[in-house]
Amino acid sequence: MTENVVQLHKNTEPPTDEASVTTLTVVPEAPPARPVPLWVRSGRAVKTAATHERTKTVGRAVVRHGLYTFNGGRIVARRAWDGRTGSRYERMIRAAEAAGNNELAEEWEERLQRFRDARHRRRMDLLHSPVEAAKGMAVGTGMGIGTLVALGVVMAINNGDVKDVITPLAATIDFIGLLIRIVQIVWGPALTIGPFLALLALWAVGSKQQAAPQWALPANVRSGEGEPITPSIVVKALRDLGIPAMRNAIKEMGDAGASMLGPITIAGCGVEVDVTLPSGVSTNEVQQRRRKLAENLTRHEHEVFISIPTAARTVRLWVADSGALDEPIGPSPLVTDETMTADYAKGKAPWGQDLRGDAAALSLYQRHLLITGLSNQGKTVALRSLALWLSLDKSVQFLMGDLKGVGDWAMFDGLADTLIQGPTDEHVIQVTEMVEGAVDEMNRRLMAAPGTQFPPLIVLVGEAQVAFMCPLKDEDKRPYGGAKANSRYFMAVRKIHNQGRAVNVLMWQGTQDPTNENLPKMVREGAHTRASLALGTESQARMALGDKAVDGGAAPNLLRPGLDQGTLVLASSGIDIPAGQSSITVRTHYVDDDAAKAITARARALRDGVTTLHAIDRGEERDPLADIASVVGDASRVRTQEVIIRLAALTPGAYGGWTFLDLKRVLDGTGAEPYKSDGVMVVARDRLTRALANRDDEGSASAS
Repeated sequence: MTENVVQLHKNTEPPTDEASVTTLTVVPEAPPARPVPLWVRSGRAVKTAATHERTKTVGRAVVRHGLYTFNGGRIVARRAWDGRTGSRYERMIRAAEAAGNNELAEEWEERLQRFRDARHRRRMDLLHSPVEAAKGMAVGTGMGIGTLVALGVVMAINNGDVKDVITPLAATIDFIGLLIRIVQIVWGPALTIGPFLALLALWAVGSKQQAAPQWALPANVRSGEGEPITPSIVVKALRDLGIPAMRNAIKEMGDAGASMLGPITIAGCGVEVDVTLPSGVSTNEVQQRRRKLAENLTRHEHEVFISIPTAARTVRLWVADSGALDEPIGPSPLVTDETMTADYAKGKAPWGQDLRGDAAALSLYQRHLLITGLSNQGKTVALRSLALWLSLDKSVQFLMGDLKGVGDWAMFDGLADTLIQGPTDEHVIQVTEMVEGAVDEMNRRLMAAPGTQFPPLIVLVGEAQVAFMCPLKDEDKRPYGGAKANSRYFMAVRKIHNQGRAVNVLMWQGTQDPTNENLPKMVREGAHTRASLALGTESQARMALGDKAVDGGAAPNLLRPGLDQGTLVLASSGIDIPAGQSSITVRTHYVDDDAAKAITARARALRDGVTTLHAIDRGEERDPLADIASVVGDASRVRTQEVIIRLAALTPGAYGGWTFLDLKRVLDGTGAEPYKSDGVMVVARDRLTRALANRDDEGSASAS
């Protein structure tokens, strides 16, 4: 910027020094702003007005009410056409044929023929009606005039005045003239107001049917949040799925598709309806559009479940009340009922609720179990709830391996015969040997006399994928993990799956997202009860539950990770599944650590006492008498059969093949020999204690 310097003086003489000079800086004015053209300002104003929310609201209202009137006229015209022609009957015939119901089609064809016969008679009557009407009018007019004249004659005779003869006729003519004048007065305004009344009637019809695009409807109608499920809503949702054969079939149905639907019944926190699909539409086409169907029903995807019942070409829809599945279910009966006990053979574990709100109880009798799911979805809690219930049956024995090792199963210390906790390869080796010990026990039971009853032995492994993926090999180069014929963990599980059920030796496993690497196919298919929490893909869902369950509508991969914690899809003969379905969705009860500790405390009170082993010994020289005393623990006496089982769990290599004779051989001459109590052979703790105290240390026997 250029500065203009002006020197101001107090007199006309030139200044003699710098101090007498005053410097003033003058900044020139900015050039005037160019005016914005009028057309620009007008365009901005128009744009602001056009995009304003009030303008949009007014525009939607104009479109909405205009289309109400227009479409109302279409609806009235369609109704009038249906009433005058047989098109309604023809649509019903086509719909019945599309549904494959020939009997119904024939019935509608008979109704159409009766309608045509009646219409023909009416048309023939119209040909003769003018002549008949003229005759009737002439006769009626003549009779009316005659009656009026006769009435006048009577009046004339009565009054003595001959003029009264025409009085009734003149009064009638005057009344007719009055009516004509009234019509002349009203006719003009009626012609003016009539079209408006007709338009108002058409608008009322269109408004009642909401005959306008979705975007033009009012906000409260457009959202439909929490909208109740009605037949028309279900049919409209199916029509708009994007399946041409479905859309065309519904369009041709005279009842607008209502014949496809069974009764809509209340089912827990939602409703259920069976839909018979028209010819040309397959059930998997509907299943593949679950999200779109849910949105058409104004629901989220997780609030709509599609299953396949036994009826052909039928899908069963369960639609939750809006937001109902996000509300927690009540506490477990294990927590609320402190007197509850369990019965392995005849009872069912209270696991949660199904989608209908009914209690979901699972039978565990002679069923191998597999639970899968992504991490942190409630898998451990769901599996632990079953073990907690079963612990209340004092005859049940547990061998537990937790390969997560964060204490989720610590409350079973004092209940389980073996409890191994930890994620390392060393823990995998311990768990593998524990399962192999269970195989030895199973073989011993299989060799027993036919008809012998054995107590249930639950072999439970959490995070089993850690065992399958273990890279270690033993001294014979046999891998602990993997799925080959020489894999120790894999083969031990397979042996239990093959024969354990017959002698009540059962395998329970929990594992993360299943793949062929961390959960081999033969192990997956060996489980009688298969359950899955949220998974990532459909292929994982098929590995978890099997093709039959997934093809029948099971979709754990559509559960919401993090939001549907504790919700699982279950395929098992041990739970009541609705007829025609291959799986059921269960929302399991949440039993926290404190409640679990309280339940296991009650379970321990039912038992004589269990000494829990936290490691598996590998072939060291053993002291059988000391080991027998250790497995008897604090119990006053234990059945010999139970002692043998505990010894086998303690050290499979030393005691896996023991029988009663081996036990008797060790105890004979020690003063702690088995004896009969209440009809069964038992070993007493006090006698063992005295035998250990009195024996000579050098005479201690060792297991060979």
